Amino acid sequence: MDEPKRSPSPLPKVNSPGAESQTRRRFREISLELSQSLKLQGNKEDLVKKIQENKEDLVKFWDQFTRKGKKKISVMDSLKAIVFSSWLNIFLVFIPIAWVSNFMQWDDKKTFVLCFFAIVPLERLFDWGGEQMAFYLGKDLGDLLVITLNNAVEATLAILLLKKCELILLKSTILVGVVILHLLLVPGTAFVTGGARIIQQDLHPHKTQLNHSLLTIGVLTLLIPASFFAALDTPLAVQSGVQKVISDDTRHTFLQMSHGLAVLLLLVYICSRIYLHNPPGEDNDLASAPLAPAGLKEHVLHLQNDDPEVNQWVCIIMLAICIGLMAATAEFLVESIEFVRKSHIRQEWFGLILLPIVSFAADGTVAVVYFVRYMFRHFFHEPTPPTTLAKGEAIDLSIQFTLFWMPLLVLLGWWTNRPLTLLFETFEVAILVGSCFLVNYVTADSKTNWAEGAAMVAFYCMIALCSWFYSGQIDIELLSYCETVEETVAGYLANGTLPN
Repeated sequence: MDEPKRSPSPLPKVNSPGAESQTRRRFREISLELSQSLKLQGNKEDLVKKIQENKEDLVKFWDQFTRKGKKKISVMDSLKAIVFSSWLNIFLVFIPIAWVSNFMQWDDKKTFVLCFFAIVPLERLFDWGGEQMAFYLGKDLGDLLVITLNNAVEATLAILLLKKCELILLKSTILVGVVILHLLLVPGTAFVTGGARIIQQDLHPHKTQLNHSLLTIGVLTLLIPASFFAALDTPLAVQSGVQKVISDDTRHTFLQMSHGLAVLLLLVYICSRIYLHNPPGEDNDLASAPLAPAGLKEHVLHLQNDDPEVNQWVCIIMLAICIGLMAATAEFLVESIEFVRKSHIRQEWFGLILLPIVSFAADGTVAVVYFVRYMFRHFFHEPTPPTTLAKGEAIDLSIQFTLFWMPLLVLLGWWTNRPLTLLFETFEVAILVGSCFLVNYVTADSKTNWAEGAAMVAFYCMIALCSWFYSGQIDIELLSYCETVEETVAGYLANGTLPN
């Protein structure tokens, strides 16, 4: 019997290496496309979320600026509040008189005194207007506006000196004298008067730590060009001829260096403002942080719950008018102060000490008046309770001048063909570094007292005393004229004096 035929068993199917590679490759492509799609979807969701958050922040800011749901201030009430904001507004009558004195070319001393008293009420209106705008802008932007307005007189003087190409006076007055004034004398006096009846006053620890870093980098930036200049060949020996270190090529090198440093300083300042305005994290309000001083929290609640005295649009117009009036009056003040400069006072002391005090004299006059009124109330009426929040805003003014106005003036000089550099004299850099060290040391624990304030005032008096005998650094001053360095050196060799 025949056996049934068996069909041959099929051979196992084996994929070719090429087909397997194509399958794996296709699988990887699909996986990659899927992951990219999911990632893109997540990025879109994050982007939409960020846009929504930014939109909510803008709406919240606009509601605060327009005071949605709160009391509106009428134009008439605003004008009345401006007129009666301070009795110092009486001095506004000096503005037209000062202008007439300038245009009629009266005696320089009379013009100087009239311009001085004309600026006093404008300074007070700047302070008051900035405080009122804080109700509409919030604590952070309000503080930035107040600081900028308080620097308005000095910034105007700086621009005027740059326009007149008074670069040596600009450096010593605005970029050194004003900074040490607001670092030492102004906060030191505030710490003395504020801490006279309390064991210590508080500063915001987070903001103080940031201020330490900003102040240090601003001062150390000036140390770099000064060290670079000191490392050059040899100083100028005028009697033996012009050395290579004092030349137009050297000034061109420091101009290029200064332009780069100025851009970097502006970036640092912008980053610091972004951080202070919107710190990272969910609960990122520095004013409500656990370590924030109680006085600061009370001030924030005051801005949120109380009503301003003036309409925001009226306040903006008032500030714009005051800036225009102050700019013209400050120019007349600078022109009339020449009688002091032509006296026997050294130009270095005039720039480092006298002119900064004159620029701050309006603020100082306001402070003295309010201090006298406070003492009168203390002894003859019910004394006001001491405040626990230290007045350290002047330090912020110095930081803004060092990180914003100083590099901005350098860039403006670049634009207007004024050879303004960040090369300062060794003595000026030394007193800036010393002032920075003392201020950072005093505020390191975010607490101050009247004894530390007295030390700051004493150090400023030391600087003023030593500056009286300082005659300047000739080799650096020769690089700070709008003429070519060769012409300046030739004139110095011929006349034995620097150009006026």
